[in-house]
Parts: sequence; C-alpha cells; structure tokens
Amino acid sequence: MRASPIYLYLLLCLSTIPEPAAGRENTSQIIEADVCIYGNSSASIFAAVQLKKRNREVVIVSPDKYIGGMTIEGLGGSDINNHSDFKNDKVIGGLTLEWYREVASHYGIEDFDLERHKSQTWRFEPHVAEAIFKRWLTEYQIPVYTESRLRLNFDAVKKQDGKIISIETLDGKTVKADLFIDASYEGDLIHFAGISTIVGREPNSLYQETKNGIRHSNTYRNFEVAVDPYLEPGNPESGLIHTIQDEPLGEAGSGDKRIQAFCFRACLTKDEANKVPFVKPKNYHREWYEIYLRYLEAGGELYQPSYSIPNNKTDLGAWHDLSHNLYGMNHTYPEGNYQTREEVYQYHLDFTRGLFWFLANDPEVPAALRNEWQQWGTTKDEFTDNQGWPRMLYIRDGRRMQSDYVITEHHTRKDSSIQIDDPVAIAYWPPDVHHVRRIVKEGKAYNEGFVFGGENWKPFPIPYRSLVPKKSECTNLLTPTCLSSSHIAFGAIRLEWTFMLLGEAVGMAADLCLEKDLAVQDLPYAALKARLEENRQIIELP
Repeated sequence: MRASPIYLYLLLCLSTIPEPAAGRENTSQIIEADVCIYGNSSASIFAAVQLKKRNREVVIVSPDKYIGGMTIEGLGGSDINNHSDFKNDKVIGGLTLEWYREVASHYGIEDFDLERHKSQTWRFEPHVAEAIFKRWLTEYQIPVYTESRLRLNFDAVKKQDGKIISIETLDGKTVKADLFIDASYEGDLIHFAGISTIVGREPNSLYQETKNGIRHSNTYRNFEVAVDPYLEPGNPESGLIHTIQDEPLGEAGSGDKRIQAFCFRACLTKDEANKVPFVKPKNYHREWYEIYLRYLEAGGELYQPSYSIPNNKTDLGAWHDLSHNLYGMNHTYPEGNYQTREEVYQYHLDFTRGLFWFLANDPEVPAALRNEWQQWGTTKDEFTDNQGWPRMLYIRDGRRMQSDYVITEHHTRKDSSIQIDDPVAIAYWPPDVHHVRRIVKEGKAYNEGFVFGGENWKPFPIPYRSLVPKKSECTNLLTPTCLSSSHIAFGAIRLEWTFMLLGEAVGMAADLCLEKDLAVQDLPYAALKARLEENRQIIELP
C-alpha cells in the first residue's frame, strides 16, 4: 500500500514543527479550587459562570491561547433557526439564551423576543463572541490559565479512592480540586483519568443502529460527476491524486476509528475596506488541487462563498462534495500528542490557504469562477493575530466517554419509545456526521461516511447519566462536550449552543455534588431538576 499524501506531507514537516510546549518555561505552581474545568470550549465558560454564581472557587485550565472554542473561531452561523424544515430556538434557555440576547443587543436588536424566530438574530462575528466571553470572565472574576496543556500521560492525573485529586500540565502547574470538568473537544482529561473512551465509529451491530459504521451507499454530499482518482487518468498503477486515500471500502456497517472531517470556518469578505487578498502560502503545492480541476472539467459546480454573518462576512463551512473539508486527513488527531495535532492543524491551514489562492489565481480555473474568488479575501478585523485565519480547526470529533448509559441513534428517531427520566437539555438537530474519508470506488473518487437527518429524526432530551462516567472509574468528573454517545448520536449533539446548555447543566450539577458531598453518579435528579428550572433551562420540548 502506498504512503498517503498527508503522511508524506507530515513527514516533511516533522523537522520544522516543534512540540508546542518544548520551548516554554516550566515553572512549578500549585493551584487549588473547588472545581477545575479543563478545556477551551464555550461550555467551559458556561460551567464556570454557573459555579461562580454559587460562590464556588473555579478555575479554567485551557490548553490553548484562546478561550471560547469554535464560537469564537468562525462558527458564527450558530445553526439556530437556519433550517427550512424546523425552528429550534424554543429549546434554548438559561445563560445560553442570555448570551444570545447580548449578541442581538450588540447588533441593535431591541426586541429580541419579537425577532428571535429569524436566523439572523442568532448570528454573530467571531470578535463579538470573543468580546462577550471576555467580559463575562472578567465580570465573574474567573481565573483562566491559557496555554496550560495537560501532560498526556496517565501519571499526570492523580487519583485516590476513585476520585481525581489533581492534574499536572506541561508548563509545571499542579491543579488540585474537589471536582473536575472536561470541557475540551478532545477528551484528554477523561482518557488520562482512566475513564473509558472511544474514537470513531461503532459497528451498527453494537447498539442495533442503522447509520453507524462504514457506509456503502452515500448519495448525500457525494460526487455528482465522475472524477478520475489516478495520477495518470485511467491507470490504477500510477497512484492516487491528492486528498484520496489508498484503502479498501470495507464491510458495510462495520466499525473503525475514522472520524468526520475537520475544516476552518473561514471568515471572508468582499468589502474592499476590510478585505485582505489571498496570499500564496510558502507551503504551496499546486498538485494538491488536481482534483478540483478534474471536478470542474467533468462538469461539477464548485462551491463559492456567500455572506452569512453580520457586516458582510462569511462563516464558510464545508459540507460539500468537494470543498476545504479534508475527508480522511485528520485521523491521527484525537489520540495524537500535541505535535501531531499541530501538524494536522498546519496541514489544514496550508491546504486551505493554498486552495483559496488557487481558486482566485490559477489560470486553469475557469474565468468566471476565478473572477468570483478574486473578489474575496480574509478580513482585517478578525483573527488579527493570525493573519485573518482562525486559530483553531473545527474539531467535529474527538474522544467520547463510554459510560453505563450511552445515547444512540435510537434516541434520535421518531419511532423511539425511549423515556428519559433525567433530562438536562434538549438536542434539537438531526444526526449530522460529515464524510470520514475519500477513497476509490468503482474506479472513481468516492466520499464515504456522511449522514444527515432523514425523515425519521426528532429532537430528544439529553440525560444527566450521559455526562457522568462509570462509578467504578471515577466519581468526581463531569463532561458537557465528550459525553457518552455513539458516533451517530453525537452528530445530533455536537452543536456549539448545545455544548453551552450542557456546560450550564454540569456547572449546576457540580455545585450540588459539592454541596451534598456526593459522587456525581449519586446526585438525586430531583435536586438537579429544581436547579435547572430555577435557571430557566429548557428540559422538556415546549
């Protein structure tokens, strides 16, 4: 089997990309709190605010420089009321609703309740989201330790009698707390605390699902034109063009460790006063984009940017058959070390910057498409410390905790009879899983893995039991972002605003567990329900 294109690229970069923490001064520091929240997601902030409102000593330890996750990294479209078939704003309450009210107020919306049915009411620019989060962190006096990465070793998480007592970071911090929350996208704390996790797709047979595992028939977001995958068209012995992996399709419904694609949520504009033209990156490889030329030559219509957030900007996602969603190029990320993750980030950045420049400048790109892309550029006022590019990849998949209770595809189905006795929030989005790879099928390029919606889905309550680990593994950890769920079910949960709601819920649960001196598994739901209702959290469909 030939080495994949990304493997060769990462091998080339290996000598030039250092371990991110290697050159940082290592200063020993002991930090103590009631609750330690590990992670940079929006959920970490909502959990922390709920705890501070109850006068708990809480700290956020972020492995990254920025705090707020994808909410501040370009995902301003929010996926609220943006689908023609349903309105999902009705399940948003509590602090999450207050946050969106602040967003709307920033844009001059005076009567939020009158305008809340419109999708635009819920949309925002990255720097606006970041400013609101910073204000909240300051207002509630929440200590945040950024660029403090957990040592990726089991001895970095100290446990005693089934409880985590401290964690250690690469920059020399030891954080002691009575309760811990993993609000990361990767689930590192969960994993190195010895809690069961899974990466990738379960076989359909495990939970009697129908949409999990390898997909033999994918019409959604697949190629509508035939694209020859070989370096020498028609010759399988010549090798594969870039972005196509040399691997068999596999058995339908079988599980694997593949994860859905990552991309940047690019913030672009045509506004000449705010536009920065695309620049040809140093690591530009024209051959990477051969598939785009073949796609166009075969009659395919390539995607183009359009305004989707305020002030003439895009939240340019990538869910198309061919875009900057790099199917199969991220499988080393979830369980990789920090250097591996940085390499995946850098590859995606180089590829995406090169792609946009290619579409705007390459003479073989059809003139009409090239002229359209030439009108676009990054923005001067977003991600100003990173040349207009998001500082974070959209990590759609990481580790998922595997607890005694697992949310599965059955929870998402209209014909489900599952009753949830301990709801903490409502997931109101269909199962949404992007392709996991691009391979060759019947001599043509084939995208494999996409699942979205269908007629038999429904919103469903998220149970508290899915946020806690097995009691035999740990009694003082909660997670709002890596909850116990199957690959397909997680696709219906993984929205940023759902993470916000779950962040609130684990913040309330953490306070109650400390107040009552209980293991997280032993918290009476009646007490949590009363707290959720007190904070106007929506736990039943209106």
